[in-house]
Amino acid sequence: METLTSITTPTQAMDLEWEYGAHNYHPIPVVLTRGEGVFLWDVEGKRYFDFLSAYSAVSQGHCHPRIINAMTEQAQRLTLTSRAFYNDKTGLCEQYLCEYFGYDKALLMNSGAEGGETALKLTRKWAYLVKGIPQNEAKVVFAAGNFWGRTLAAISSSTDPSSTNDFGPLLPGYIVIPYNDLAALEETFAKDPNIAGFMVEPIQGEAGVVVPDEGYIQGVRDLCSRYNVLFIADEVQTGIGRTGKQLACDYENVKPDLLVLGKALSGGTLPVSAVLTSDEVMLTIKPGEHGSTYGGNPLACAVTMEALQVVQDEKLADNAMAIGEVFRARMRAISQKTDLVKLVRGRGLLNAIVITERPELGEQTAWEICLKLMKNGLLTKPTHGDKIRFAPPLVITEEQMHEACDIIEKTLLAF
Repeated sequence: METLTSITTPTQAMDLEWEYGAHNYHPIPVVLTRGEGVFLWDVEGKRYFDFLSAYSAVSQGHCHPRIINAMTEQAQRLTLTSRAFYNDKTGLCEQYLCEYFGYDKALLMNSGAEGGETALKLTRKWAYLVKGIPQNEAKVVFAAGNFWGRTLAAISSSTDPSSTNDFGPLLPGYIVIPYNDLAALEETFAKDPNIAGFMVEPIQGEAGVVVPDEGYIQGVRDLCSRYNVLFIADEVQTGIGRTGKQLACDYENVKPDLLVLGKALSGGTLPVSAVLTSDEVMLTIKPGEHGSTYGGNPLACAVTMEALQVVQDEKLADNAMAIGEVFRARMRAISQKTDLVKLVRGRGLLNAIVITERPELGEQTAWEICLKLMKNGLLTKPTHGDKIRFAPPLVITEEQMHEACDIIEKTLLAF
């Protein structure tokens, strides 16, 4: 292949990735070059509504000027020290996170998967040092349909064969029970005193925006308290205003023992994740027992504080609540005009529609719809075959939402 120094056509970019990259993704065939607010532009200049937000990472909108300014200013001063030394940003960011979300301690990492693994390691440490579970016998419970990354620790809890096939042996000490089933959770807790934690998404994102029954999260909190089990909330996708509240757990006024955050922590500019918890849990880990070269770096810390302040200052959770209602009302109206839309579900600006598969297309129906949406100027992607997720940046206006819904309606009615 001819050596290229710049991309001028979509084919060039896609061919390069195919030739030189791993074939571990199946992207929508669009090549993007610029983003601003709720919009993206491809290399040929076409504009699209972004209704995926990099899986909710770009909640503050693409290239938010305040976040980019914070990143640029810090990048010109200091980007990385590792944690071998102190710097003048990590402590400020840890304080900011603890006060923002109401916890004693914060541990900064990079990806959501690292955040989940950090929570898992903390839970096991606490199990042995505080709860008194015999060494190497601690178990953690997960809900079926979960998704928190692609590491071996993450896929060991997965019920999706595409995540686990040919990657074994998987990690021990995991128990998987049905999601949204308090009876199954209590039965599991009651019969095994070596359970240390229960990790769950308040709304399952990758599974297709599955919203549990009212009272489920409160029930999880009550059972974890009763059986002295740590409640770990994976809010990597649902947190930071996405569902119309600061956290999805806030819908039931529940505080988890460990809170895992990522994605929108940096407004889509850098990989940043965090685990927040109590002194009792966090201080079980001593120097040298866990960490990351890039975790808590000064650049990430400066960006994180500004990204969270933007969410607060611009009342993005409130906007997600209001505009999410507009979206679901429009989708329900569309479902009255076509049998393609079987179900509409979600909270705030984390939503999905379940598609009725066409016999001639089968599991490709949702994919083909997303290709038509792309052609009409809106980008998103299917998940789990028959579901299409819609999660635009939280800065979207009502006028923009109606324009985007017009595109969705036009596409579905013509399909």
